[in-house]
Amino acid sequence: MAYRIWFRGWLALMALSAATSAPAADPPEWTTPTAPFRIADNLYYVGTKGLAAYLIVSRDGAILLDGPMDRNVAAIERNIRQVGVPLNRVRLIVSNHAHDDHVGGIARIKRDTGARFLASAADRWALEHGTSQSDTNYGVRRYPAVKVDGVVRDGQVVRLGDVALTAHLTPGHTPGCTSWSMVALDAGKLRRVLFPCSITVAGNRLIDNRGYPGIVADFRRTFAKLATMRADIVLPGHPEAADVIERGKRRSAGLADAFVDSRLLPRMVAEQRAAFETELAKAQRPER
Repeated sequence: MAYRIWFRGWLALMALSAATSAPAADPPEWTTPTAPFRIADNLYYVGTKGLAAYLIVSRDGAILLDGPMDRNVAAIERNIRQVGVPLNRVRLIVSNHAHDDHVGGIARIKRDTGARFLASAADRWALEHGTSQSDTNYGVRRYPAVKVDGVVRDGQVVRLGDVALTAHLTPGHTPGCTSWSMVALDAGKLRRVLFPCSITVAGNRLIDNRGYPGIVADFRRTFAKLATMRADIVLPGHPEAADVIERGKRRSAGLADAFVDSRLLPRMVAEQRAAFETELAKAQRPER
């Protein structure tokens, strides 16, 4: 239910943006600080109220997944320290996809921590130039460019200490959109955790996209791929899409299985696949 509510809100925002000459203002939740919380034994939420950042702690340091927006860096770094991890213990940073609301803060966090930054080859150009490759209906959104220290391939396992994080290339939202998976111990149980890259169209042009001509085929391959995957815990880049903040409150109140929902991923994939086909059909209609 939370995912449907979030998606309807996102559609309304995109409709408003498309109907005006200027992009819609960012939701205030994107820059609203929120206290960090534990998701599983070695996994924490350290993002803002509306943009996720996840910290995975190993015996040899920590991995940060996403650093949303440059103006959120102080809040994210404060959250990292608050869960007991000094900034110089963040050894790796990985990204979900090359959009400013998910990677805009990575350049500064990388500088402050000394961490290495890993990303997919297909998003490397965008990350190192601080702008999107795809043609969109909302214009250009720039962010501080960040050097990619290592390129990850589909299926590659990134290891740090006792943590193994697997990259799954799921392009469409961006050419190098990357979902990540791991197994985490949660209250004595092993859970399959997936950090899915966005599968929304989100203003991307589906027809005559000169910056990303293969977008339609990539989206369809990604929907097929994600439909075969299974996850006990789903942690997206926009926390409201999986009710992450509310689940965190319930876990803090003592509900051990607060994040477990094995039906969430197939529901997200089915709904976004249908939404994509609707958007594609609309884009293919001749204008009257």
